[in-house]
Amino acid sequence: MIDKRLLRLSGTKKVLLMLAGLTVLQAFMILFQGKFLAQAIVNSWRLKALVWLYQPMLFFFLALLGRHLLNWLKSHVLDRYASQASADLQQRLLTKLFHLGPSLVAKQGTGNMVTMALEGIDQVENYMTLILNKMLNMMLIPWILLIYIFTLDARSGWILLVVVPIVILFMIILGFAARDKADKQYAGYQQLANHFVDALRGLATLKLLGISEQYADNVYQVSESYRKRTMNVLRIAILSTFALDFFTTLSIAIVAVFLGLALLNGQIPLFPALATLILAPEFFLPLRDFSSDYHATLDGKNAMQAVFTILELPLPQQRQLLTAAPAWTADSTLAFNKVDVSYPGSNEADLAAVSFSVHGYHKIGVIGESGSGKSTLINTLGGFLQPEKGEIKINGQVVPHLSQEQWQQNFVYLPQKPYLFHATIGENIAFYQPTASTAAIEQAAARAGLSDWLTTLPAGLATVIGEGARGVSGGQGQRIALARAFLDSQRRILLLDEPTAHLDIETEAALKETMMPLFADHLVFFATHRLHWMQQMDYVFVIQQGRLVEQGTPTQLQAQNGAYVSLMAQMRGEAL
Repeated sequence: MIDKRLLRLSGTKKVLLMLAGLTVLQAFMILFQGKFLAQAIVNSWRLKALVWLYQPMLFFFLALLGRHLLNWLKSHVLDRYASQASADLQQRLLTKLFHLGPSLVAKQGTGNMVTMALEGIDQVENYMTLILNKMLNMMLIPWILLIYIFTLDARSGWILLVVVPIVILFMIILGFAARDKADKQYAGYQQLANHFVDALRGLATLKLLGISEQYADNVYQVSESYRKRTMNVLRIAILSTFALDFFTTLSIAIVAVFLGLALLNGQIPLFPALATLILAPEFFLPLRDFSSDYHATLDGKNAMQAVFTILELPLPQQRQLLTAAPAWTADSTLAFNKVDVSYPGSNEADLAAVSFSVHGYHKIGVIGESGSGKSTLINTLGGFLQPEKGEIKINGQVVPHLSQEQWQQNFVYLPQKPYLFHATIGENIAFYQPTASTAAIEQAAARAGLSDWLTTLPAGLATVIGEGARGVSGGQGQRIALARAFLDSQRRILLLDEPTAHLDIETEAALKETMMPLFADHLVFFATHRLHWMQQMDYVFVIQQGRLVEQGTPTQLQAQNGAYVSLMAQMRGEAL
């Protein structure tokens, strides 16, 4: 039931030892609670004076208080541990996603990764809190109580000992069934998350095409399938709880019957019989608690296994090989020779036998139809995808991929929709330079064309944006991303993946005036399907179905009257 990888997390063994000690103490508190309560009842039954009741009742309440105090202390320790461990897992997951890049997100699904990093981590935290406590209770408390019950009445001890394997057997059988159902439920949950996020991201396009209602029915079918799987899991969970309650109640009833007969026949005194009867339900309580939370632990275990699966994916190796390009300069060179790249799970085409060479500061446009491989090339240049074949050279040095730490410290990446953190505008601009001065941030904001907008905000650069805060338009978001690039003058490579794809023509034209000065003294790779940008490019790559079919200056490609001219004719309606 417990995932062994949980034991390898930092601090787990220390917490387990602490919890084991507290659980043993709690078991003795339960034992004393039953013992002194039975003693008080026996003294009352024998019509002894009240003074004979004070001491056992005092010890009973002290044991009861100690039991709940230990339970609170265990919960406190577990909450702190689970919160810290889950936060560490979340940080490791996000770091892994950052290093593996968009190829992993494309393969796993955006919705799945988002829910795994948010709700999935919450489920993992709940799993850690439940499984460690429930497992230790089940492993320690019943057996300490059983030893004491054997000293009171051996026959009752044997009855409880025989029933336990039967209960555990039914729990295992139903547990396997619940696990299979829960696995299918979690797979349905991942599918639902991906469908929901994809629907939100493409809602504007779906409405434009008039098929939003049709896609809404698709989301409904997926959610209905998830609902049915959830009900199947709950059905098994309820059956498991019923079976456990039935057998434990039956065993307690059998113990009570034998104890009653023994009392009538004078074979056992009242105190051991009563103490045994009080402790019998406590013997089964850890099993019942574990069963009642079994479904919750399954959800958490599935989420944790999904997180560990991502964490165990291999990272790109040999990331410190590059020594020939401490910074990109006018004399630097980059060459691809018959490079093949696979992009699993994406609509983007794979790259096949891509060859080119660039030198110094150039503005290179990357054009092609949607899904032709433009984003694949940009992600390969960013080191997010690793080639399967071919050769890459930087300043003459051969490297297996561009996931080189030195290379990645040289570029700024501008995607279609730059991510804006829940922070101030100034902190978002200083993403690459967190120690930048306020004056430098203000200057970068001015160069990105944010000054007029900032003057309308009461808090200016201190305005909080991002999730749950002030909304930002697409153009404003891109200008903040540009300000990041303006602020970090040391990064001389710009990778732009359709940065204006979701902007209207007027906003794009205004943004274009801001972007062009940034391109000076930079190596720029600009992937776009809006061909008016090509007039500002020094060089153009034309990509079709993952192949670099043409390359050259816009004038040269125009004269060739080939793929570039054909693509211009197809997309002329988007020219400015």
